[in-house]
Formats: sequence, C-alpha cells, structure tokens
Amino acid sequence: MPAKDFYHDCVKNALIKDGWTITHDPLSLKWGKKDMYVDLGAEQLLAAEKDARKIAVEIKSFMGLSEMNDLEKAIGQYIVYHDVLAEVEPDRELYLAVSQDIASGLFAEPLGELLLKNNRVCLVVFEPEVEAIVKWTV
Repeated sequence: MPAKDFYHDCVKNALIKDGWTITHDPLSLKWGKKDMYVDLGAEQLLAAEKDARKIAVEIKSFMGLSEMNDLEKAIGQYIVYHDVLAEVEPDRELYLAVSQDIASGLFAEPLGELLLKNNRVCLVVFEPEVEAIVKWTV
C-alpha cells in the first residue's frame, strides 16, 4: 500500500461533509500484472435519478522540492489511473484533489489553465483549514 498524502484525511472529511460516502480507502486497481491505488473511492446517491455517482480521487499536496516535478508526477499518475478506470470502471469519474492555494496558484497560471482547457485533468478543490470542498472542475 502506498503512503497517504499529507491531506488525505482532510479531503476524506471534506468529501463526507459534501455528502459523499467513502467506499474505498484506497481504491485498488489492477491492469495486467500492475497494481495501483487511487487514494479514495466515493459515491453519492442522486435522489432524482435513484442512482449513484461514483468518483475516484487522487490527492496531491504539492509539497515537494519542485512544483513542476510534483505537477509532472501528478498528471502522469492521473493519466494512468484515468485510462485504467475507463477500462475497469467506466462509470467512475476521476478527480485530482488539490488545495485552494494550488488551484488559485499553479492551476490559475498559464500551464495549469492549459491542462484544464485541454481536459487533461479534473480537479476537486478543497480548503484544508475547514476541511471543505470549494470547487469541482470538469
């Protein structure tokens, strides 16, 4: 099992406050002989449709020595998980969880905006101090 991200419990609590039920901690994926672990799996009952919306959330703190290195690792990991999920659980949406500071900094800069514009990543933005979800990007 991989180590939990610094913000793991914060994001988990924020999702629960936002009405999500945590179904996997972590969400285990397998493709061929490779095992992978997305930080969280969750679902939310959609009352109007009597169905559940399923998500997978990879949490990144961006606390490494290089923001660019952290971004490259996060996007690479996101792409791998995205493509495997598309095959094994196509009804589950993948999100990268980042703090409000990272969303308003890195993802508001030209490179981050380009990644969002080109649909390279979907974000769930959280505020760590209050353990709350503040924004979803699709």
